Parts: sequence; C-alpha cells; structure tokens
Amino acid sequence: MSNNISIKRCSGDELANYIPELARLRIEVFRDFPYLYDGSYDYEKTYLQTYIDTPEAVIILALDGDKVVGASTALPMRYETESLKQPFIEQGYNLDDVFYCSESVLNKSYRGLGIGVKFFEQREAHAAELGGFKYITFCCVERPLDHPRRPTDYVPLDQFWNKRGYVKHPELKTTYLWKDLDDNEETPKPMTFWLKA
Repeated sequence: MSNNISIKRCSGDELANYIPELARLRIEVFRDFPYLYDGSYDYEKTYLQTYIDTPEAVIILALDGDKVVGASTALPMRYETESLKQPFIEQGYNLDDVFYCSESVLNKSYRGLGIGVKFFEQREAHAAELGGFKYITFCCVERPLDHPRRPTDYVPLDQFWNKRGYVKHPELKTTYLWKDLDDNEETPKPMTFWLKA
C-alpha cells in the first residue's frame, strides 16, 4: 500500500469526475455485513448525483495517489429524503438545525490507519463552516445478533462512534429499502440514528 494517502474535501461539479469510482467503491464495501447490499451502478450514479446538485453537500475522499480508496458523504438534513427527515420531525427537531452524515466507505486494505477519524473531522468541519447547525447525525442498520451472514469476528462500531462524541438515540428510527445479497426483492431494514450536539 502506498504512503501517498491524502484526504480531499469536494463539493459540486468537482465531484463529477469521481462518480464512477465512488459508485464502484460503494457497491464493493456495502456488500459486506451489516449492509449486505446488492447494489447497481445505475442506482449509485443517481444517488451520488444528489451531492453534485446540492451546493451545501460534501464528499470527503481518501485518495491513494489518484485512486479513490474511501469516501464519506454529508449534507444538511433538509435536503434528505422524507423517510430520513420524518423521525426528527416527529421528535420535534427543526430540520435546519441538523447536519446529516450519510455514509463512509473505505477499502479494506486502508482500514485502521485513522482515515475514519479524518472522515468525521472533515464532515464536522464542513458543517461548522456552513454554520447554523445544532446537531450532527448519522444512522446505521440494525441486524439481529443471530443473522446468518454475521461474521464471527464482526465488531460493531459503537465504541468508535461514542469516542467521536456520538450517542445512539433509539427514539430516532427509520427504515430503508434495499435488496440484500441472495434476495430477489427489496426488504425494509431498521435504521437507528446517532446524534452529536
């Protein structure tokens, strides 16, 4: 692995050149537990277009030379889907106060190098520069402990997130639809939000 790893913050049209690599990386990483996502390139291209079209959105790239090895996305919650906004509306939050960290994906070969910490730092810095937010949040899928595809060595990221100042909020829940590996159709997945003031 190269020592030439850099972290780059991108927004808007600058992201267009990275869409093919970002789509490939998302499909690759999200195949693993707990997401088990059977993704398609066309869906990923459409999904990532949101970040190009939203001026306040950001994607943090981890680059090994010119190669994208990781990425982390975020945008103000007010631009997100209704299913993501609804739990906050129901719990009395003002959506303009909430900045949403969508996901982080990182090639397995580059884990354990502190890149995940950089992703959080850069997304939080972007939110601070935009200003006006009281909360930063993300959500993660909930899988049963006895899930047949759960690896024996799987370690949830709860401690890592707690260390970054995020707290799990069981009252903030939503569901997302996607097709698991080996499934024929999409099924709803429970998602729980973590929040940092």
